[in-house]
Amino acid sequence: MKCRHCKQALEHVFLDLGFAPPSNAYLSKDTVLQPEIYYPLKLYVCDQCYLVQTQDYVQADTLFSSDYAYYSSTSTAWLQHAADYAKMITARLKLDVNSHVIEIASNDGYLLKNFVTAGIPCLGIEPTTGTAAAAEKLGIPVLKAFFGLSLGEKLAAENKQADLIIGNNVYAHVPDINDFTAGLKALLKPGGTITLEFPHLMRLIEQNQFDTVYHEHFSYLSLTTVSSIFKAVGLRIYDVEELPTHGGSLRIYASHIDAVHTETKAVADLLANEVQHGLQQIETYLNFQNSADKVKNNLLLFLLEQKQQGKTIVAYGAAAKGNTLLNYAGIKPDLLPVVLDAALSKQGKFLPGSHIPIQSPEVLKQHQPDWVLILPWNIKQEVMTQLAFIHEWGGQFVIAVPEINWYQT
Repeated sequence: MKCRHCKQALEHVFLDLGFAPPSNAYLSKDTVLQPEIYYPLKLYVCDQCYLVQTQDYVQADTLFSSDYAYYSSTSTAWLQHAADYAKMITARLKLDVNSHVIEIASNDGYLLKNFVTAGIPCLGIEPTTGTAAAAEKLGIPVLKAFFGLSLGEKLAAENKQADLIIGNNVYAHVPDINDFTAGLKALLKPGGTITLEFPHLMRLIEQNQFDTVYHEHFSYLSLTTVSSIFKAVGLRIYDVEELPTHGGSLRIYASHIDAVHTETKAVADLLANEVQHGLQQIETYLNFQNSADKVKNNLLLFLLEQKQQGKTIVAYGAAAKGNTLLNYAGIKPDLLPVVLDAALSKQGKFLPGSHIPIQSPEVLKQHQPDWVLILPWNIKQEVMTQLAFIHEWGGQFVIAVPEINWYQT
């Protein structure tokens, strides 16, 4: 296999999680009785551009089907994050009724609805019909398609270039990252700005976040690597922010290479920080497997100890990261009988691989478990606030990443 960006032959394994079904391939009562398709979940790191990438990939349309179950609006914290961003970027770029905003992977309209409210023309690009339909109900125009160079050129030819292109947690999901980036350039007005948010590889390594690895993520990104990918198509990053979302993310600001935007000191500072953290040393990547195995083993020990002591435990959050963790650890309903999730689209279904049933959080008081294992650890504070009533019967919260940690009553 060759690197998807620089075409260098790949020799170094970053992480091998064996075989697993796609993390968002939730099962119904009918399909849970049928055979599942498992794919290798193995990551390589390129020793030239340091792009961390899946060994190979299934077709994107098999991962992001019309019944794709992730709806961004489920998280109140994420809705606030989107609203804050819209307010900030509108002021920073002086967007108004004459501007044009395009969001790629616009999901259920969680972000663009803020621009609609402000009267700023916008367009969502979203391949999954369920989430696109939800956005359209909010008055957001949506183009139902996967984005790449051909679509970027088509929209540009139709005079639909953007003053602002937004991509939140989509860049890591695209199988052909060079083609996608070239599409961004084609779609961007001469003085326009691109903002992308994606999990920061440096934080993934630093905090043992191996559960953020799944088939829908084709790439794991540093500022160093993304700068190289952008430069190759004639784009440049002129500002960057570190965000707490998803365990530590980057928000980059980019423009055409000859645009007037002045590069901030933050770009050089973060590039230097990545060097200090060893992101340009192959040894940094080769040591990560041991960190992942430690997380997996400690969770299994915890669950087995609780079962031996007669304690009851349920999980909260049928998130993709949870599926990666549970499948790698081989956890089944005998150790974890149920996972609770607020998303109606997931309730009544089963987790892929583990076949753990998904129920509404409403049944929590009925179960009254001793422990609630929070799988989406990135929103643990939000979850603990919403479910604080478990302390009434002495219930406690626990997370597994970056290490086993529990929260006393």
